[in-house]
Amino acid sequence: MRYFAGLDVSLEETAICVVDEAGGIVREARVASEPDALVAFFDALGLTMDRVGLEACSLTAWLHQGLSEAGILAVCIEARQAKAAMGAMPNKTDRNDARGIAQIMRTGWYRAVHVKSLSCRSWRALLTARRMVLNKRRDVENGVRALLREALSATGPRDCRSPVTAATVARVEGVKRRALPEMRIYKGQGTV
Repeated sequence: MRYFAGLDVSLEETAICVVDEAGGIVREARVASEPDALVAFFDALGLTMDRVGLEACSLTAWLHQGLSEAGILAVCIEARQAKAAMGAMPNKTDRNDARGIAQIMRTGWYRAVHVKSLSCRSWRALLTARRMVLNKRRDVENGVRALLREALSATGPRDCRSPVTAATVARVEGVKRRALPEMRIYKGQGTV
């Protein structure tokens, strides 16, 4: 006999429903949302799963990798398609979602989503972090530039005929004296 499972994943717990090829529910459970806990559940069940389905979510890649490494055929399905297939269900609960995903696995009415490899996900995380740091650096530079512009414009309007007073020079020198060491530290040229 063939068996299929549906996983409704949340951050803390995963609802599991196992059905047979006729659509009858064999077992339902809730386990921690970790690959080891899911593998332990399927090992303890003692049944060979044809397919184990889970919706695409933030934990999908991690769980998919853990299940696949344990020899369980895990299939990630598109969340919109799963929602459309389970839209007629009267009660939207984790348990009913797991049942719906198990039935989708049994009938084969799904489109599998490609799950990226660990190295690909690591590179993406590194590039995203780099982009975030560069954006923050640009924001700080723009903020300091705006503050300096405001501080220097506080010296008053000048044209080429107005004399440079000692007070104006003192204000500009004061701003430079306070701002330049901070800019050197920011650019990595000084010490903190």
